[in-house]
Amino acid sequence: MTRRISIFDTTLRDGSQREGITFSVEDKREIIKLLDGLGFDFMEAGMPQSNPKDEELFGSLPSTKGSVVAFGSTCHPNTRPQDDLWIEALISNSSDWVCIFGKTWRMQLETVLKVNEEENLRMVRETVSFLRKNGKRVIFDAEHFFDGYRDDRDFAVNVVKAASDAGAEWVCLCDTNGGSMPSFVYEAVKDVCASVDAKVGIHAHNDSDLAVACSIAAVEAGADMVQGTMNGIGERCGNANLCSVVPDLMLKMGLETGVDLTRLTTASVAVAEIANTRLNPSMPYVGSRAFTHKGGMHIDALLKDSRTYEHVPPEAVGNHRVMVVSELSGKAGVARKMEELDIPHTDDDVRKVLFTVKDMESRGYQFEAADASLELLMRRVCQNLEAPFSIPAFRVYMDETSDGIKSEASIKVRDNDGNIEHTASDGDGPVDALSNALKKAMSKFFPVMDRIRLIDYKVRVLDEKAATAAPVRVMIRCTDGERQWSTVGVSTNVIEASLTALTDSMEYGIYVNRK
Repeated sequence: MTRRISIFDTTLRDGSQREGITFSVEDKREIIKLLDGLGFDFMEAGMPQSNPKDEELFGSLPSTKGSVVAFGSTCHPNTRPQDDLWIEALISNSSDWVCIFGKTWRMQLETVLKVNEEENLRMVRETVSFLRKNGKRVIFDAEHFFDGYRDDRDFAVNVVKAASDAGAEWVCLCDTNGGSMPSFVYEAVKDVCASVDAKVGIHAHNDSDLAVACSIAAVEAGADMVQGTMNGIGERCGNANLCSVVPDLMLKMGLETGVDLTRLTTASVAVAEIANTRLNPSMPYVGSRAFTHKGGMHIDALLKDSRTYEHVPPEAVGNHRVMVVSELSGKAGVARKMEELDIPHTDDDVRKVLFTVKDMESRGYQFEAADASLELLMRRVCQNLEAPFSIPAFRVYMDETSDGIKSEASIKVRDNDGNIEHTASDGDGPVDALSNALKKAMSKFFPVMDRIRLIDYKVRVLDEKAATAAPVRVMIRCTDGERQWSTVGVSTNVIEASLTALTDSMEYGIYVNRK
């Protein structure tokens, strides 16, 4: 029988402690549904009555297959659980499971709680026992366990024993400061598993960039629960990233978790969107670059057998393979990209595209993130794609007024029938003015221009030593409301580079809306 590991998500509690992240009540409900859909066993939602949002959430928890968990602490020093308002909040909420933390490091008792060992043990025992008597199932988070174990093994183990003996079903060992090595975690977890009746879990922080490794080591030592967060978000350097831990457990160790891995990437992106955070594109398994291939020899081998440069199939975690075309590409990579875009081609076409890409990238172009410019380049070579318009002339003006510097652009656009439209427009800057004038002129010929808008604009200096004479690369991202695309332009003149990227973007918008 395959060993089963329970997954405990604390994105909504520990994850929300990351600087800049705030979840609304609706955000929390949406994330709970996402995590429950993945198949997580436990979803820690916050501390009842610690703030109005959590009080509202626990007042009407969504229906789930997994368990929504309320978080709290042991009773306060020299206070009985039945007299502690925080314990009352844990009892009165509608969740079946409660996770409480207690101190396992003697230093914390001496400097923070100001209590002796016996009082600390009483707080743990009585709190767990009281929660159990009031119908709650208990997970005990042993805060700072590994620091405490290193300092005084017997003291730390006695605390988790007290929780276990009082009725906690799980004791979860916390590397709260994130400073432990996996080998040390392994030995400590193995010791605890042999010392307590409760099931053992691991809660690792990432301050040494070892949270995932420590979580895996703990499981190898006998832990049957892993606590962590989606995308590894959390205070300081974050928590163990469940988007890495779970596939490691299932795909590498052959263990069962109940998680639907095929939904992992989608859930990762959705949580990042709700949290309003940027995903690390190089994140293992679920990052946009996790299965992206650039080297020509790599792509050639990959097309013969994906195992040559992929440790797992991207589909296993709901991701997908990407083969980028760049100066490092070989013919196989270019041909594969053309097949993805459904562009008919010959071997000669492939050679021409590869030569053009390498030549342009030597001048500063970069097509890895400029999908639309690359597709246009390929179609121009392979299908003689003709631009639907040309720009015979343009001008950009900047005037200093009492309200600051004002920008205005005028432009002539000629369609393929020879019709010319000459317009002008102002803007917040020279590029904005040029973009507005270009759209204004082209809308006379191409109504789709009314739906196309610029949503991102980036400029990168390519040779800082050249100072103000340095070439620049401009990346532009546009949308028509249904799809998004990126284009690139390069020049020593930022206006010219911007116009190149803008015209490519407009041309691509016209092309995809004609198909």
